[in-house]
Amino acid sequence: MSDIAYKVIIGLEIHIQLATESKMFCSCPNHFGDPPNSNVCPVCMGSPGVLPVMNKKAYEYAVRTALALNCQIAKFTKWDRKSYYYPDLPKNYQISQYDLPLSYDGLLEISVNGEHKQIRIRRVHLEEDAGKLLHEGNVGFSQVDLNRTGAPLMEIVTEPDLSSAEEARVFGAELRALVRTLGVSEANMQEGHMRLEPNINLAIQKDGKEYRTPITEVKNLGSLRALERAISYEINRQIADWQQTGITLETGTKSTRGWDDNQGVTVLQREKEEAHDYRYFPDPDLVPVVVEQLWVDEIKKNLPELPMIRRVRFRKDFGFNEKDAATLVEDRETADLFENALTLGTPVKTLCNHFIGFWSMHANQRNITIAQLGISAQRIAMLAKMVGEGKINPTAAAVIAEKMLVCTDDPQVIAEREKLIQVSDVSALETIIDEVLAANPKAMEDARTPGKKQQKSVGFLLGQVMQKSRGQANPQVVSEILGRKIGN
Repeated sequence: MSDIAYKVIIGLEIHIQLATESKMFCSCPNHFGDPPNSNVCPVCMGSPGVLPVMNKKAYEYAVRTALALNCQIAKFTKWDRKSYYYPDLPKNYQISQYDLPLSYDGLLEISVNGEHKQIRIRRVHLEEDAGKLLHEGNVGFSQVDLNRTGAPLMEIVTEPDLSSAEEARVFGAELRALVRTLGVSEANMQEGHMRLEPNINLAIQKDGKEYRTPITEVKNLGSLRALERAISYEINRQIADWQQTGITLETGTKSTRGWDDNQGVTVLQREKEEAHDYRYFPDPDLVPVVVEQLWVDEIKKNLPELPMIRRVRFRKDFGFNEKDAATLVEDRETADLFENALTLGTPVKTLCNHFIGFWSMHANQRNITIAQLGISAQRIAMLAKMVGEGKINPTAAAVIAEKMLVCTDDPQVIAEREKLIQVSDVSALETIIDEVLAANPKAMEDARTPGKKQQKSVGFLLGQVMQKSRGQANPQVVSEILGRKIGN
């Protein structure tokens, strides 16, 4: 396959569940993890004679996202019924937006390996989610949970501007950080808040001609890793298929495939439907939405600093590398916590090390963000300042951090209780060092003699001092005193 020249063409459809308290067209709770079929009512169940009412907050969240994506906001839009049958869709149609979406013509900039690229956004629109089929246990049938039915779902459709699996993954990560920063969605992919569907085909060059493979849509990818793997597999599959059959976009048909994460392959589900297959028509029970410019301007004025801009500022102002800046900015509350701690006179490098080190580790272990650990900016800053001032060493800081998660004591109190305060008093350390030198005359002699043994002997003496002080001696002060006494 390596001798074939080709270009990868990828467009993404991303479905993001909005973090509203109620569903899109009824007052049922929009909440994950409740008992199956407990958050349902006649409206979201599609009972005859019921009337849906639009959730204004969901519409506001969608407009907020569209503005952050540099989209044009439609002044007039309507709701449409998208008809199809599936067991988890009780009405046999989905309320969506077809020809008049709420926004269009936007873009999102991504950075891949230091290079910036703008990805055009075709549209952002709203619709309601379907339910969920449960295939649990060895019972021979599937169960249907309709709690998610009618949840507000924002769909973002890109132009086919992505050209690699890595670009698609980076775009997904950037969009996830964006909606979290905007506060419109938790974007927790493990809970299905964000689902990605790439449309993939190839432009193959051979003998001076271009051949385009049929477009494949891979449905409902629930992680960025799955997105990257599925695209990579699909690229190789399409090349092999074209080599074997010669089928192109003109002679073949679009298809929908699923992703088998265990096998690492895509699996054919059905031939791709076209718009007319869904029999769109305006929903007669919902009035069109007319948007006032003053309302849009107010939303735009209150947009927070966006992730890409904040990352650039973190790198410029604090000297972070791209990876560390991305880690801190991914969650808005965590980035705010970092900046709040920084205003308290905390050494920036130490604070960064703590955030991307043990604070990040503890958050990952609990599957939450650093901000959700519940440690205040004041306590976080105090711990970092203790390291910066030499009161404790980095190892002790990690121990104290773990204690801070289970008690409300200040780091200073914990450090004193656990006997982790470093001894920096010169006279006290000189007494310990004199005892160590007197007990190890050979090591002291080797430390004074230039050669291979010198560095090893100095390290040995330093270790003896630390051991004798039970790890409380300040290594920097000890090194200075040792150097003076040894004569180095």
